Amino acid sequence: MADASPKNAAYDVVIVGAGFAGMYLLHKLRGMGLTARVYDSASGVGGTWYWNRYPGARCDVESMQYSYSFSKELEQEWKWSELFASQPEILRYANHVADRFDLRRDMQFNTKVTDASFDAGSDRWTVRTSAGDVVSAQYFVMASGCLSAARKPNFKGGDSFKGDVYHTGHWPHDPVDFTGKTVGVIGTGSSAIQAIPVIAKQAKDVWVFQRTPNFSIPSRNGPMSDAYAQSWKDVYPTRRDEARQTRNGVLANPNDIGAMEVDDATRQKMFEERWQSGGTTFMAVFNDLVLNQASNDQAAEFVRGQIRSIVKDPKTAELLAPKNHPIGTKRICVDTEYYQTYNQPHVHLVDIRNAPIDEITPDGLITGGQEYKFDVMVYATGFDAMTGALTAVDITGRDGLKLAAEWEAGPRTYLGLMSAGFPNLFMITGPGSPSVLSNMMVSIEQHVDWITDCMAHMKSRQLATIEATREAQDAWVEHVNKTAYKTLYPNAASWYMGANIEGKPRVFMPYIGGVGRYREECATIAANGYEGFSLGAQASRAAAAE
Repeated sequence: MADASPKNAAYDVVIVGAGFAGMYLLHKLRGMGLTARVYDSASGVGGTWYWNRYPGARCDVESMQYSYSFSKELEQEWKWSELFASQPEILRYANHVADRFDLRRDMQFNTKVTDASFDAGSDRWTVRTSAGDVVSAQYFVMASGCLSAARKPNFKGGDSFKGDVYHTGHWPHDPVDFTGKTVGVIGTGSSAIQAIPVIAKQAKDVWVFQRTPNFSIPSRNGPMSDAYAQSWKDVYPTRRDEARQTRNGVLANPNDIGAMEVDDATRQKMFEERWQSGGTTFMAVFNDLVLNQASNDQAAEFVRGQIRSIVKDPKTAELLAPKNHPIGTKRICVDTEYYQTYNQPHVHLVDIRNAPIDEITPDGLITGGQEYKFDVMVYATGFDAMTGALTAVDITGRDGLKLAAEWEAGPRTYLGLMSAGFPNLFMITGPGSPSVLSNMMVSIEQHVDWITDCMAHMKSRQLATIEATREAQDAWVEHVNKTAYKTLYPNAASWYMGANIEGKPRVFMPYIGGVGRYREECATIAANGYEGFSLGAQASRAAAAE
């Protein structure tokens, strides 16, 4: 190490993000004898679960599956209290992991990485932070998360509101009391669907402003019994291996038949059984719901029928029943009493699809020529997904190449791991990988394992750089797009397509080929000597050899 000072130290690896990806990567690197520094703008670990503290925040993957598999001891000792863990419990889990493996001593919090540049002369990255650090590293890893760049719409008069303003993606650490207050909620995506029922339990009035309704399935959440937890712990290795080979990294008891292969009565019975069991595994009731429009129509109409049976006011029910996208092509939501909440007299739904918000006022907002007044405004308007956190850092690769400029027409990666022109820059669950279409814990562990295996390969051969070739990157981007367009996913104006960000290119960003298939592809590429990557010797050694 050239200088022991943290302000200008040299590391093997610099990591952005202290969420589940950054924590596991740090743990693995230590085991390899590599030095690493983790930077995070938060004041603690947890990533998305540190920031998303809004009322009702909860994981939509079952707790026994949304957890690390790398430590058998950790798997056995941790006890979840609910089938679907809440944000506070997941954050406790993250802190437990950080404590158990003593991770914090190599982490620097309340520090944002502002820019990073690659020096071809030394084959190293120079990384700068908001705290004034200027450090170097052989490898620079963005473990910054897919849903971490919160989006707030640029409404006219946006800063004029006099009351309290919150964003679900950056919620205060102290509890927010809505008792006796009128609350305006903008948005009806996943965070709003979780938050609105909880807010409605306290608030005097709740006004929900909806542009696009989303499909949501009841979670059927409840306490986790010791017997159920033990049924997983007894066979954890087997179930983990099975999950890694599935389409989305979740054991969901999938059916191997299409929806139109059974008669109407059987189809409805199977839909009803999945609805009653709850959760996102509803989409696994048939094997073709995202492939066959007729099958998808059947599933979508079933859920719309459930909404109509729950919501008493027919007009409100129709506004809540999605009709502009196939079910599952936007991330399907999971809720606790969401639709039932609209039966309460103090909860009001305002359709802003045909009458967009004109402006924010000191007392509320104006839409459709009418002003709505409230004490508290909640933005549940989502994120600049998948690319927002990556391009927020000013990343410069070879020959002054800027990552943000390279991705102006949409993100371009090889395997979602690297981008051509940016040697030794790795992205965990980046665009072009299964990422947000999967159980993130499964995808995070697979990416970290692949990256660290790659680093070990480099070290054993005294190689300095690895970089995606443009040919391999172009072929992968084409494959990702072709695979996506074999499905119904591109039919939806979703954040998978960047459609929630004005001016963002409409490109389907995650890889939809499946977690199992993707894992095999990555393993094959590594086994073939990192096919599609250019591996380079140390610059100084290469010069000496000439």
